[in-house]
Parts: sequence; structure tokens; C-alpha cells
Amino acid sequence: MLVPPCNLRRSCIAAVAGALLCPAFATEAWAQFSTGDAPLLPSIVVTGTRSEKDIDETPVKTEVVTRQEIERTHARTLKDALENVPGLQLREIHGKSGYEVSLQGMTSDQVLILIDGLPISASTGSTVDVSQYLTADVDRVEVVKGASSAQYGSSAMGGVINVITRPIGKGLSAAAVADGGTYGGQNADGTPGLLHGSMRVEGGTEKLRARVVADALDNKGFAVDPDGWTQHGDKVRRQQYSGRLEWLPTTAGNFWVDASAYRETDEQRYQYYAPPNYVPQRKSEDIDRNRFTGGGQWKFDSGVRARVAGMTESYDSTTREYSSAVQTGTRVSSQRTDHLSMQFDLPAWYSQLWQFGADLHRERLDQTSNNVSEIAGNAERRNGELYLQNDILFSERWEMIVGLRGQHDSDFGSHFAPKVGVRGNLLQTDDWKGVVRANYGQGYRVPNLKERYYLFDHSSLGYMVLGNPNLKPESSNSFQLGGTLNWRDRLVFDANLFYNHVSNLIQTDMTNFTLVNGIAVYTYRNVARARTQGAETALRWVATDALRFNFAYTYTDTEDLNTGTELTRRPRNMGRVGMDWRVLPGTELTTRARFQSSELVDSTSNVRSAGWGTLDLVLNQKIGRNVTAFVGVNNLFDRQRDFSNANDFGPVAGRFVYLGARVNVDVVR
Repeated sequence: MLVPPCNLRRSCIAAVAGALLCPAFATEAWAQFSTGDAPLLPSIVVTGTRSEKDIDETPVKTEVVTRQEIERTHARTLKDALENVPGLQLREIHGKSGYEVSLQGMTSDQVLILIDGLPISASTGSTVDVSQYLTADVDRVEVVKGASSAQYGSSAMGGVINVITRPIGKGLSAAAVADGGTYGGQNADGTPGLLHGSMRVEGGTEKLRARVVADALDNKGFAVDPDGWTQHGDKVRRQQYSGRLEWLPTTAGNFWVDASAYRETDEQRYQYYAPPNYVPQRKSEDIDRNRFTGGGQWKFDSGVRARVAGMTESYDSTTREYSSAVQTGTRVSSQRTDHLSMQFDLPAWYSQLWQFGADLHRERLDQTSNNVSEIAGNAERRNGELYLQNDILFSERWEMIVGLRGQHDSDFGSHFAPKVGVRGNLLQTDDWKGVVRANYGQGYRVPNLKERYYLFDHSSLGYMVLGNPNLKPESSNSFQLGGTLNWRDRLVFDANLFYNHVSNLIQTDMTNFTLVNGIAVYTYRNVARARTQGAETALRWVATDALRFNFAYTYTDTEDLNTGTELTRRPRNMGRVGMDWRVLPGTELTTRARFQSSELVDSTSNVRSAGWGTLDLVLNQKIGRNVTAFVGVNNLFDRQRDFSNANDFGPVAGRFVYLGARVNVDVVR
């Protein structure tokens, strides 16, 4: 984006305002601090409105984790990249080696995860495992909290996380990363405890460009007692390979195809108590995800911009369970997801920017256990969705965006969801800028295939969960009100109030279960109306040209409106603190601290998991022009949960020390 010299100062100030609209530690302006060689221009975001907007001019609050932040903190997976986003909670997926996301007290099933605007398969037919996406080709991650169904439809009740891959430039460039780390005395299989490496090569001509990426992560696992059988950190090997080809015939448009393959093997080891002995148990899982996407966009002479994108993805897993070295079961799961998206943006008309589009979606789930189907019905879902949006520019100070989305589901019929957002520049001088935002959106989520058809048989552990084909869709009303106050480029304060009201909340009914041959049988039900409300605040302070701080605090209050009790696994207080200090021109020290208060585990017994806090340190040292060496410590003070307490949901991993190097080379530009 080009900015006239006379507007450069104003653009710099706008960039800092945009910075705290992303109160993680990862905005474009913040990221450029460490390099010192890039102008402070506003970040461009697309997720909030499905159109390109300067981050400080979008009516929908958007938070960004940039590529520079990912590299600065050495985030190897999407889970690592999201750790420092304020108010975002990462929780282990029950029975899996992975993590799911909760936003503003909404569940992971209600948060939509996208790759370049297209959905990614959930690891269990329900929840996306954010540890199963490696970051070598990621440019940035955009986070929008609250209902976004007017743009993205079902499954976006709690928000949208959009992973945007790197653009490919002309010429030829390459990058490689290698690092390794140790859990110290908890390494389950010797030292090092983890190895990671990635390689990226990309480039091309004015009209034809390509990229290939390989990324691999080998975690050997960890245990409080490495000589014992039980492992508290699973042994996991993740590999991701991708290739992309782009054709840019003219400046008016481009076309692209992308193929990626993800492979994972993991092993869990635990013990099951069968009086009077503990019996060693082991579970292994092999996962294959193959994803193919393609599309293009074109700007016509009339000013209309058209975009078409589609994807097809398979997600297959095979799980084997063993008891005392004897195989006791095999579970095979196969998921298929197909998605087609079309969008048209019209040229400005009487200070209005109209947008309309359509999405077609199909997903299927098939699963067997010991060659017996675990699907109680036809586990297939199809839906078509149409959306309309108008961005109304009343003046240079005021803007309103209105949207309506209609969807027709193969099993649940039709539903319409509106959205309204307002942005106002209340204060704008040479030194000050103040922006206010207000948004309302209606969320709507149809039950996923797992909730309706899946039979989750854990009889060996004393329970099973049955799908319920009679579930009703969830719906919500989401309100967001906030603003940003910026003083020059030194101090920025951001605040946001949120309120989400959910009807027909779907969850496992833990009260009304039945006993069958000593096995507790649960099922999914529309058991509650619920609300989540709270406040998000963030402060960014540029103390000197070499020292910057970020502070963020989120307060969340939740309630099951049927019982009046607090919702489980939602901490009331969460905080983030960060510092970036350029000690020397080529040396940067980075700290990231996070804390959360206690969280309710069981609403019947009122058992709570204790609060916790962690601190990460990273030192990045440039060596010459192309090489950066780094050393880091995650969880410096070794805060780790008590594994003998089933109600402790503190950090799984203790102190982790790592070192490595990154090489970036522009062969031809």
C-alpha cells in the first residue's frame, strides 16, 4: 500500500492504533520494531468483513499474530502461535494429543478455524486440533471474537480464526529452521526431547510463481518419572508438506492451486487400575490429512471483483489400543470435507460498498471399532449459504456495516442471521486518535456429525458417549462494544466489552446417564441456556526506541441460565504481559508471560482447578545478514500440574529449554 509523504506521520500513528486492536503481542507495527528497517504502516486484515481493510479502519475488531511474532517466539504449531492472544484459552482435547480453542467463554465447537478462508477438518469430527497445523508457510493469523455468522455461517458462533499463508514474491528465496530442546529430567526417551526442522523455497516470474514447504516436529514425550510406564507428554511426530502454484496473467487477477499433506503418529501411555493392580495401557494413532485447494480472483473493468475458492480434504485416522502389550481394539475413522466459496465485491456506489456471495459445504464421517460401525445413522451433512453485506461510509469519521446470511441445511432447514457493526473516529489530531466500535451478530450452529451420530466407546474406562440424532441447533446473540485511544506512537489503550447469550447449548449431559452392565452411558443434549460476558483490555507502551511492553487482561463471567451455576472450564481472569528489548542492534530479548485464575471443573461438587502462571524467555541474535541464532526457555519457573489430581488442569509440560538457528536467503529479487 502506497502512502503519500504528507500522510506518512498519520499512517504511522494509525499503525500503532491498529497495533492494540490486536492486543496479543503480535501486530505488524510491533513486529517491525525488532527489524528497524520497515515503515510503520497499518496491517491489512480480511477476516472481519471478508474484504481488505486497514486494521484500524475495520468495523469488526480483529486481532493479528504476525509472521514476525511467530518467528520471534519460535511458534512451531498453530497452538504455539495462539498462546499469547488475550482472552484465548487453549485446552487439551479429551483423550487426544492435541489442543482446542475457546474464545470469550464459548466452546471450541463454536469457533471456526479457517486456512486462507476455507475450513479445516476437525480431528474428532467436532473440534479442530490446533497443534495439527505447522507454521512454516504462515504469514499471519487473524482472530475475530464473537458471532460472525453473517459472514461465515454455522460454527462461527464464538468467533473465527483465519490462518493466512505467505504471499509468494518474484525472484527466488529460501528459508530453513532447525532447533531442538529438552525437558530436562523428564525426557521420556533421552536427550533431546524435541527436534524440529523446516524448509521453504519459493519464487518465480512476474506471471508464474511457486512454493514448496516441508515442516517436521518430533517430540519424544516426557514424564515425571521417565523410568515408569506412564507418559504425561505423548510421543508425537508431525510432518507437513505443501506445494503452491500461482498464475498472475495480468494485474487484474490471479489463479492458484495448493496441495498439502499432513502425517502424524503419536503414542499415549497410561495405567488403568484393575484391583488390586495397575495395568499398563497404550494407545497409538496414525493420522493422514490430504488437502487440495484452488481458486482465483479477478477485477473487471466495471470495478467488480470476483473471487472463487474451493477445497477438498480427507482426514483419516487409525487408533490401536493395547492392554499389557495385548491389542484390545482398533478404531478407524474417515472424514471428508468439500467446500466451495464464491464472492463478489462491487465498486463504491454512493459511499456504499456492497458484497455478496455463496458457500456450498458437504462433510461425511465414517468410523468403525473392531470392524463394527460406530455411526448410528447416515453421517453426512450438506448445506448451502448466501450472504449479503453493505459497508456504508457516512463520512470520514463514521462507518456502518450491515450483513445478512441465509443458510439451508439438509437436515435442519433454513435460517437467517443478521449482523450490524459501527465504527467511529471520535478523536483525531496530530497527537491523539480515538476509535469506537460496536457490533451485534447472531450466531447459529447446527449439531455436528459427532454430536448426532457418533458412538464414543470407552467401556474399558467405564463410560461411553452416544450421539443424539434429535439435537436442535444452537443459536446466540453476541454484542461487542469497545474502542482504542492512541497517543502519538507511544501509548495505546484498547478496551472491549462482550456479551454472548446462547440458546439450546449442546453439551454432554453428565447428570442424566444410564448404567448398562456397569458402564455409564452418556449422550449429547440441548441442556442449557447460557451467557458469557466480560471485558478485554490491553495497553501498549513504547518506553524507548529499544524497549516496548504489552499488557492485557480479560475478565469473563459465565452462567448456565437454567441452573444459575457457573459454566465449567472457563477461568474468570486471564492476563498476558510481554516485553521486547533490543539490547544491541542485532540482539533482542523477548519475554511472554501468561496467567489465568482458577476454573470450575465440576458444577455438582464445585471442585476447581487452581490458577497458574508461566513465563517464557527468548534471545534472538542476528549473525550476519541471513542467519539468526536463538535460545529460549518455556515455562521458566517449571509450573506443572499435579498429575495425581484429576481436577488439576494446569500446564502439562514443565520447563523446556531449546536452541536453534534460522536462515533466510534471497537468492534473486
